[in-house]
Amino acid sequence: MLTTTTDSLQGQTIEEYLGIVTAEVVYGSNALRDFFAGFRDFFGGRTGSYEKLFTKGQQEAVEELAERAENLGADAVIAIKVDTGTINVDEEGALLVITATGTAVKLG
Repeated sequence: MLTTTTDSLQGQTIEEYLGIVTAEVVYGSNALRDFFAGFRDFFGGRTGSYEKLFTKGQQEAVEELAERAENLGADAVIAIKVDTGTINVDEEGALLVITATGTAVKLG
């Protein structure tokens, strides 16, 4: 399965557009990770644990996107966009949301 952020594939002909596909990955917050991230906020610097979480989540979202496109009979997903956000659950916790969206296509 080919996946790309571009709206075309060099050297390939798009035969059919199968529609928009989306995939979401949601992670709960982690008290220990939040604790150490708080130190980084205070002292400055990057928060490696969250960077790794977002990297993993983005990879998982794109993999899920490809699976959903494959279920439609697609050969590729083009114009992929990955977004991140949070959902506040209560005053103490939040969910991390990573969404991938693209267009499933059949190649000629």
